[in-house]
Amino acid sequence: MRTRLVFAFLLVAAVGCGTTAALTYRAARTAILEQTQDTAVGSFRRQVATLSTSLPLNEKAMRAELLRIAAEGRPHPWRVYAEYDGVLRVSSTDRPGSSVLTPELRAHALASDTPHGSFQRVVRGGTPYLTIAVPAVFPAGHSYPAGRPTGVVLYAVMDLRVEDANIAAMVTAARDGALPALLVALVPALLASRSVLRPVRELRRAAHDMGEGRLDARIHAKGSDELADLARTFNQAAAELESSVEELRNAEARARRFASDVSHELRTPLAGMLAVTEVLDEDADTLDSDTARAVRLVSAETGKLAVLVEDLMEISRFDARAAELHTDEVDAAELVRKTLQNRHWVGPGAIGIGGVGPGAAGFGAQTGGGAWAGSHAGPGVGIGPGAGAGVAPGAVVTELTDGIRARLDPRRFDVVVANLVGNALRHGAAPVTVRVYEEAGALVTEVADRGPGIPGDVLPHVFDRFYKGDPARTRSAGSGLGLAITLENVRLHGGTVVAANRPDGGAVFTVRIPL
Repeated sequence: MRTRLVFAFLLVAAVGCGTTAALTYRAARTAILEQTQDTAVGSFRRQVATLSTSLPLNEKAMRAELLRIAAEGRPHPWRVYAEYDGVLRVSSTDRPGSSVLTPELRAHALASDTPHGSFQRVVRGGTPYLTIAVPAVFPAGHSYPAGRPTGVVLYAVMDLRVEDANIAAMVTAARDGALPALLVALVPALLASRSVLRPVRELRRAAHDMGEGRLDARIHAKGSDELADLARTFNQAAAELESSVEELRNAEARARRFASDVSHELRTPLAGMLAVTEVLDEDADTLDSDTARAVRLVSAETGKLAVLVEDLMEISRFDARAAELHTDEVDAAELVRKTLQNRHWVGPGAIGIGGVGPGAAGFGAQTGGGAWAGSHAGPGVGIGPGAGAGVAPGAVVTELTDGIRARLDPRRFDVVVANLVGNALRHGAAPVTVRVYEEAGALVTEVADRGPGIPGDVLPHVFDRFYKGDPARTRSAGSGLGLAITLENVRLHGGTVVAANRPDGGAVFTVRIPL
């Protein structure tokens, strides 16, 4: 922008210099030529007026008069020619005629309406000339009436090379003076651009600082021009934005503290409630059917509430940036294999997901029309007896590349795999394929199912907290935080997790963690 401003300033200066030079040249040229022309024409007319003309003409006497007139030439020497009736020609030179004299000048000199003569500027061979034509008249006291044309026309030819040189010198001076003038104009151009761009640079710097989170950035505003008004408006907007963001941060901090405090307060009574419901579950078979159903319902809902509280506490730790990684170098394939085996999803004895029994918790929440909502399967949360619908043999298929060593937090990576596989089993269709491989310097873990996939309107929000694809459905089998916790755990490892639909049907979750 500074370059454009300086260029525009210099362009205006150049146009101004050029216009001034052109007008000055035109005025000076006209003045020089008119002064020379007026001097020559006036002097030649006076000389012709002193001419004593008698008819018939005496060629020798006429030549002597022409030599006298030529010697009186002003402001430069003349070459004088005389013509009578277009036949007799006499000159002050050795040539009776001149090629500089034009037929137009001759015709104009002989016209009856120009008794005082005429003049013309002519260029021949690159040399400028002034030509003057004055008809000779009879003086007073002659036998002919005074002032009557004699038929003799005198012509004067004067070289204008001196004037042309003066004009050329003026052009050269104007040209040579333009460059210093532009250099001088560059100084105020730089000063003006600096004063104009200083607020713009400060505005850019302040906007950059605000973009990086420094909302206290302000611009020093002084003066009363438009740029000063812009600076004041920016400062006012920045102050209002800082105030709004501060209020939002405080509200967010209060909400995090509230969730954390509530979770901690509920943890102790829930532990007692889980112990009581476990005892009641063991004795449910000895109760009547209605009481047994009520006991099992209370036990299941208490288990869900316990999972929700644990998930809220985990999310609170992420929000407070208190979550820590405790990494170890592990075999990624072996870690995934243990996660699946601990939850009885592979190997003999795999029995089911979805219900809540002793040591078991839900893994996902279907939100209507095949929509997804996250659930949490934390460490030690597996599928135990009475867990719900059975998982058929071969429901989970593994394609694990052994020997990939990665620095992972085993507990958090276990949560990631368990949440993704649990959601696939609940919302998708068998077989669920779990793949582990290395690609472009990253550990890649894929969990794919053969279900209907994730609806397009739900896909961008699948990792949002408590998001439900069907707002009319308020209950879900899980906490609604599982995939959000998965996302945070992957980010904590410096990786990414992406949800997509396979071209041939089913959803696929891809986790990439740098090795």
